[in-house]
Amino acid sequence: MKKTILVISLVSAIVLFTFSLNSCRHEFTGDRCATNPIQLTLVKTDATPTQNTGTIMATATGGEGFMYSLNGAPFQDSGYFANLQPFLSYNVVVKNSWGCTDTAQAAINLSDPCSGVTVVVTATVTDASPGQSNGTITATASGGSGFTYSINGGAFQATGNFTGLAIGSYTVTAKNADGCTGTTQVTIVTFDPCAGVTIGVTTTQVNPTGTSANGSITATATGGTGFTYKLNSGAFQTSGTFTGLAAGNYTITAKNSNGCLGTTTIALGAANPCAGVTVTVTLTKTDPTTGQANGSITATATGATGFTYSLNGGAYQASGTFTGLAAGSYTVTAKSSAGCLGSAQTTLVAVSACASINIVLTTAIVNNTPCVTPAVGKITVTATGSTGFTYNINGGAYQASNIFSALAAGNYTIGVKDANGCTKTATATVANAASGPLFAQMRSLISTRCNGSGCHMNGANAAGYNFDNDCSIVTKWNQINQSCVTYTLTKMPKSPQPFLTTAEKAVITNWINAGHRYTD
Repeated sequence: MKKTILVISLVSAIVLFTFSLNSCRHEFTGDRCATNPIQLTLVKTDATPTQNTGTIMATATGGEGFMYSLNGAPFQDSGYFANLQPFLSYNVVVKNSWGCTDTAQAAINLSDPCSGVTVVVTATVTDASPGQSNGTITATASGGSGFTYSINGGAFQATGNFTGLAIGSYTVTAKNADGCTGTTQVTIVTFDPCAGVTIGVTTTQVNPTGTSANGSITATATGGTGFTYKLNSGAFQTSGTFTGLAAGNYTITAKNSNGCLGTTTIALGAANPCAGVTVTVTLTKTDPTTGQANGSITATATGATGFTYSLNGGAYQASGTFTGLAAGSYTVTAKSSAGCLGSAQTTLVAVSACASINIVLTTAIVNNTPCVTPAVGKITVTATGSTGFTYNINGGAYQASNIFSALAAGNYTIGVKDANGCTKTATATVANAASGPLFAQMRSLISTRCNGSGCHMNGANAAGYNFDNDCSIVTKWNQINQSCVTYTLTKMPKSPQPFLTTAEKAVITNWINAGHRYTD
């Protein structure tokens, strides 16, 4: 009996335990927040400097009916939060319709105004004169606006113009209104004193005897003064004579007082493989643009084979073309496979950017009318062949207008300048217009009828009247009318000459009615 009771009790306990375990498992799996948790994602946009323009976009998954709260503020349907201050951390809470929640944080920083901005600085250079600090740099920049400029880390200034510069390397920095910067490296050098100078070297030689080192070379140079000479790679000496030479090839270099160089090659001795070989070097060149190192020289050698080329004593190369050259004097040496040498010299000259621009000037002239103040002559200038023209007259200041007015009769020099600074001049002549027929009759009448005493002719120019002068007739027309026609002033001409006839008075009246001008 006791065993039965024990079994029943044990079975009851197992059933009760199993029921309790199943009850707990059912309650866990029914928790929606546990089985489908919310996942909150934040995407931020940093604020621009001095402005509260930061944003946070919150999105969530895991459920439905999402609501969002920023830093404890009331929940809202949208996960978008704007007008956020920089340098702050923001806490976003999301909850769904089941009451499940998730939290995430985001910090708003400042955006970089220079991100994606490239400031490019361009500079033009005027080299310095020897021993002087008169070089200039003019810089311009792109990649923004409101630029200021600094040289070698100095204070920024409003313009990119830097003057009074000595030779050397300079760093120009441009900064836009947002503080974004760019730099360029510029070098100012001294212009080449050897530009346009050609050093000629002539030699006489004494060949060595057999294998003896008793040969000699004497060199004489032209193209300057104060010459020194060197043999091959030796030191320069004042004498152009070199003795104790064995058979072989020799290069003589002459240098004048300005450092300008000239070379020639000589072969001594019959055993020399270059004996009887003449290496001829032909040069073609492209001159550089002023202030730039974009010139080139191409050398072609004949007289042997297997040539290599050297520029100004530098290393030999297979190509006879040398690029990236500034204005100056250059010597190209060609060496054959047997060591036979030849050289040629050329000078690269800086070419103005205006060399390819042909400005054509034409003028339209309106002649001056005599006896009119101010003068009424006019020149109208037309310029073609470029753009951005301004104009001047007789070397005066340039102006935007192409018209020059109030010009007296005379010769004038007209100048025009384009946007590149290229100029052209032309001459123009403003003449005096011819007198009109009515005035011609008037002048003839006065010269024939008013030549007696008191008529202000033949030097009798009292009271400012001088009718020997045409302009005096024009300015005194009313006095002439009052004295010779209406007699309201005086009666002219004076006795014994008779007064003017009706026809003669008509000459005066017709001229006055036509405007009493020199040109009618």
